[in-house]
Amino acid sequence: MSTNKSFSTETSERYSRALFEVAKESNELENIEKDLINFQLLLNTSLEIKNFIHNPTISKDSQNNVIKLLAEKLNFSKNLKNFMFLLIEKRRIFFVEKIIDSFLKLCSQKRGEIKASLISSKELSKTEIESIGRDLSSSMGSTLKFDYKVDEELIGGLKLQLGSIMIDTSIKNKLKKYEQKMLES
Repeated sequence: MSTNKSFSTETSERYSRALFEVAKESNELENIEKDLINFQLLLNTSLEIKNFIHNPTISKDSQNNVIKLLAEKLNFSKNLKNFMFLLIEKRRIFFVEKIIDSFLKLCSQKRGEIKASLISSKELSKTEIESIGRDLSSSMGSTLKFDYKVDEELIGGLKLQLGSIMIDTSIKNKLKKYEQKMLES
């Protein structure tokens, strides 16, 4: 079975698996995961740093100096620092966001967590989301982590996507089904 992954996706997954294995062997998986989450947050909040990392015209020395400074400020482990320097040396630092995403997915899989998408018609409290997660987690035997959104166009109800499974209890979906039945009659 072949898949059509882009070069950037394949490369990012290879680098993230390599980092994951190094982190696991050195018992730093949790620390590196936290460091990467912090670095990801920094990239998402600082357009200057994001542009700096994605700019191919910046010299390796400049990139090394900035990563060294960031690594000190964010207190990166030696392995993560060296990994970042490797990305710069191989001219792959612009993949870092995809590498982080892939690495975090590997960590999540190792813990037995499953990502799911939950969309509701109204804002749910944290307790309600946790309750839904607990109920579904116990029936599935795995921990669910939700990507939660509110979509007021649903009118009422919920939409849950778990891999290829979609559960849609929204009023919008029910109205659409009634409309389809009326058109068929």
